[in-house]
Amino acid sequence: MIEIPAAFAQSTTEREKEPGAAWLRELPTIVEELLGRWECVPDGKVMHGGVGLIVPVRRRTGGAAVLKVSYPHPGNVHEPDALVAWGGLGAVLLHERDDERFAMLLERVRTTTLAEVEDGDEAMTVAGRISRRLAVPAPPDLPRLKDQAGLWEEQLHKDATELTHALPRHVVGAAVATVRELGRVQPDTLIHGDLHARNILCAEREPWLAVDPKGHAGDPAYDGGTLLKSRAPALLEAQDLRGAVLRTLDVFAEAAEVDRVRTRRWAQFHAVQAAFWGRRHGFRIARDGPRLDWITGFADHLAELLTEHL
Repeated sequence: MIEIPAAFAQSTTEREKEPGAAWLRELPTIVEELLGRWECVPDGKVMHGGVGLIVPVRRRTGGAAVLKVSYPHPGNVHEPDALVAWGGLGAVLLHERDDERFAMLLERVRTTTLAEVEDGDEAMTVAGRISRRLAVPAPPDLPRLKDQAGLWEEQLHKDATELTHALPRHVVGAAVATVRELGRVQPDTLIHGDLHARNILCAEREPWLAVDPKGHAGDPAYDGGTLLKSRAPALLEAQDLRGAVLRTLDVFAEAAEVDRVRTRRWAQFHAVQAAFWGRRHGFRIARDGPRLDWITGFADHLAELLTEHL
């Protein structure tokens, strides 16, 4: 039986409460069953992401792979569908899937992520090129981001009214305008949906490959905002924050072959969402305290900065 990492067990239990604890109790048996069915043996240290356990394995044929088992959650449903649609083009290959158990056997990649690349232009160029390759016609059964526009707008108004915050009215208004003008009419293009720098990993088959997609249909420029947030630590070291933020988005837009203004507007929307989300729920890396205040304050600043350049 595999040993579940303590940090993964703790975070899952804290987030999911008793259902998470019950799933964790079953998880070693689930892994053993899948290893047998897919004829694999463990081949390295067990790892984990935010919601999934990752077991490096060796297949009966001798090939290296990873077994990923995620906590059952609606946000994970369409990950294998997206990987099937891409067929290894810009993303890891899917070898096997068990949708009932939220499990997949995947191409093994390295643990080095794009977040470790210090050169911001290089990182955003890689991310943009990956995004461009992932932008293929979406299968008809995937969720459409345009269908979430009404909920986005409703939540923005609710947050602005109910929460104590420092965001000026025109900043929130710009995010609402993006939802109305860009969010309600989006192409049926497959996008990653969570394309931050830690979800792009160094690989052997190609230099870089995407992992952990949400599998949505929508505007490819949408992912620029997620990438910007993941570059926040590096951006904070810039002498000219405004210039660094705009250059980050522009480099991504050029490499992804998407409209620069649309990319900035989606990034501003993401920043406003993050500012409100932090106040309601905290973040995975900071649930409360001074660090949470600092992160939400940075999100506020980022949202205002981007509003000036829409």
